[in-house]
Amino acid sequence: MRTSIRERIRKLGQHDFVAAAIEEQADLSAFRERPTPLVLAGVTAICLSFLLGWPAVTALGFLAVKFHNPWIAALGGPLTYGLSHLVFLLGMYLSGALYSMIFLRWLTRVTMERLLAWADQGRGALTKPE
Repeated sequence: MRTSIRERIRKLGQHDFVAAAIEEQADLSAFRERPTPLVLAGVTAICLSFLLGWPAVTALGFLAVKFHNPWIAALGGPLTYGLSHLVFLLGMYLSGALYSMIFLRWLTRVTMERLLAWADQGRGALTKPE
């Protein structure tokens, strides 16, 4: 039996993590406190990892084309992307799991509230208005 996307969203909304985030109105109030230097270093590393990721890989691709040397992109791309991933993981480690979980709960609540509102909107939409 096939289930619709709306039914899957409703079922996902019943998951313990999602239901708790919505019920407790998860917010970002913990970010109002002054961050420690370690958390700032972690957030800085995360931001740096975004600059090392696809933009650097793209730049290596352009350099490979410009210099007619595909090895620049073939070797440099994966190495640069791998380095960006390590920097991102370092940033996540430094900033701590607590802030990541706070952000994830808030993002889950906001996303699922919108998706559930959309899914519930379709319940009576099976008949055409005359």
